[in-house]
Amino acid sequence: MNVAWRGSMVALVTPFREDRVDDAALKRLVEWHVTSGTSALVPCGTTGESATLSHEEHERVIELVVQAARGRIPVIAGTGSNNTKEAIRLTRHAKEAGADAALLISPYYNRPTQRGLYFHFKAIADAVDLPLVPYNIASRTAVNIEPETVAKLAADCRNIVAIKESSGNLEQMSRILQLTNRKLVLLSGDDALTLPVLSIGGRGVISVAANIVPHDVAALVHAFEQGRIYEAQSWHAKLLPLIKALFIETNPIPVKTAMGWLGLIEPQLRLPLCAMEGANLEKLEAALTAYGLQEVAHL
Repeated sequence: MNVAWRGSMVALVTPFREDRVDDAALKRLVEWHVTSGTSALVPCGTTGESATLSHEEHERVIELVVQAARGRIPVIAGTGSNNTKEAIRLTRHAKEAGADAALLISPYYNRPTQRGLYFHFKAIADAVDLPLVPYNIASRTAVNIEPETVAKLAADCRNIVAIKESSGNLEQMSRILQLTNRKLVLLSGDDALTLPVLSIGGRGVISVAANIVPHDVAALVHAFEQGRIYEAQSWHAKLLPLIKALFIETNPIPVKTAMGWLGLIEPQLRLPLCAMEGANLEKLEAALTAYGLQEVAHL
């Protein structure tokens, strides 16, 4: 399947039950997204708690999502690592499992130079013939992928086709588009910036909010694409308070809490992430209620 590289692509949570991946819940989520207008599934990213999945679990989640999607919408598998060899191995597995593309977070903790970042992504691109999406999020990795590095990668690696940008810096994103002659697809990595990113030439979002309101995030992008700017602005304004609440604590703590409140999954997290309590929990529930989302069950 060719990835359309547009629309609302969900940064899929990994549901747990009794500290194991909840296969049945994961399959239900995939089915829900297929019927809700989601453009692509992105398992095993930050929101999917990839950092605390074992290698076996990581591979199993990607396999389950690919199998459940059944080719109806693309799967962009999270296969990044701060170990280049490990990232290559995970990306190879994703291709063998039938994923349509791979999302590659920039190496964390190591704090590589821009030259090191270039060689890291190029090594993966050379090793695996699969569409690749570098993921720039310095708040998690302590290193920013500079626009010049992105442009060199796009020029030298034909299978680096898009970038997930979570720098929050619209000027930087504009420079990426300019330096790549808009041949590299720009995807927002911040729900709150989806509309601004679209306005400078972005094509969509890899969304956390789509885990609970997939139709609405997709509707925002579609309205903008169709030139219905006021409608897109209205969706942006409606979503913004909910998005703010979903990041009141470290992602994916609030979104999994919300999904538990809505009866979509059991809201289990893996340490060192832990359950919300007190004022933040009250703010999240108030935001969900104000949005019109109704409690199904406290699980």
